[in-house]
Amino acid sequence: MLENLTAQPADKILALMADYKADPRHDKVDLGVGVYKDASGNTPVMRAVKEAERRILADQSTKAYTGLAGDPAFGAAMRDLVLGDTVPAERVAAVATPGGTGAIRQALELIRMAAPGATVWLSNPTWPNHPSIIKYLGMKMAEYTYFDSVTRDVDFDGMLADLRKVAPGDVVLLHGCCHNPTGANLTYDQMSQVIGIMQEKQAIPFIDIAYQGFGDGLHEDAKITRQIARAFDNCLIAASCSKNFGIYRERTGVLMAVAKDADQKALTQQNLAFLNRQNYSFPPDHGARVVTTILNDPNLRADWEAELEETRNGMLTLRQQLADELKRLTNSDRFDFIAHHRGMFSRLGATAQQVETMRDKHGIYMVGDSRINVAGLNAETVPVLAKAIVASGV
Repeated sequence: MLENLTAQPADKILALMADYKADPRHDKVDLGVGVYKDASGNTPVMRAVKEAERRILADQSTKAYTGLAGDPAFGAAMRDLVLGDTVPAERVAAVATPGGTGAIRQALELIRMAAPGATVWLSNPTWPNHPSIIKYLGMKMAEYTYFDSVTRDVDFDGMLADLRKVAPGDVVLLHGCCHNPTGANLTYDQMSQVIGIMQEKQAIPFIDIAYQGFGDGLHEDAKITRQIARAFDNCLIAASCSKNFGIYRERTGVLMAVAKDADQKALTQQNLAFLNRQNYSFPPDHGARVVTTILNDPNLRADWEAELEETRNGMLTLRQQLADELKRLTNSDRFDFIAHHRGMFSRLGATAQQVETMRDKHGIYMVGDSRINVAGLNAETVPVLAKAIVASGV
């Protein structure tokens, strides 16, 4: 049997990580993997997470299963964090998942069950796991224009033109904030136009919100998601806790499905529980319990929000520092987009050859499409990157 297997393409980011580790240079810079790092290059455990884990360890009396959908308190806490009071609770079905990736997978499985003929539309570019999972599941897929590699901003006219090709019942995957990999985001007014076209085309929105709190603030980053959820009878939302709670290895995510009414919610909730049972039975609980503990305790939540804001402002400072240094070196404002982008990532618009040159000659490791993890920088490495960008002709 096993001799019939064929080799699968290597994950480019994981391959880049391996190359970085094998590089003997001491002045190398890792801007590839999408993990937050502080100025010392560490990914710290947040203070509130430490305290929540201490309380859980002291008080937890059982490791019994919580249920197919996970602890209902986690779903309620995440619904409040992402949606606030935008949609009544009786319209929102929710299941805990192994990370944001698990939420995306379960959402796609649900789409395949409910609308097997639907095409899932993705931004070009998007997070590579989106098309990878869709292709693996054998679902139909199409792309809409998103990023202008010249202006390094959203190609909004191209996006609208492509979305007008969407068929009734198709699903449009949108990034809730901090677009990965570009860092370029739609404005609230632009999203209003996108919503108008989707309503006209009777399309279903599917939102991936993985970086809430990393862009313009915890509540501002949820604004687009709430805007979309408010406008449709049905909406899917995959949310990750990996970044804003810093619990990457705990694999904590949630899939929420906004239904038309309470009856539709109950049917959807039953189907989501069924999908969890088929894929992994009961979802992991530790990370979800940490998140629930923090969100439901005023003091822990305040401390978490304060540390998250420190993290966000640190990335904004690095963005501005890099944009300023590039302006100084080039006497040009063509890199100002870096300061305007939001979240962990920006796409520089460099060619594959320029990316390779920066890696080979300067020890700067970034993904081949020139996506950089801004959180991988610090005050000392920003000038190093800026010089490499200029020297490579970007």
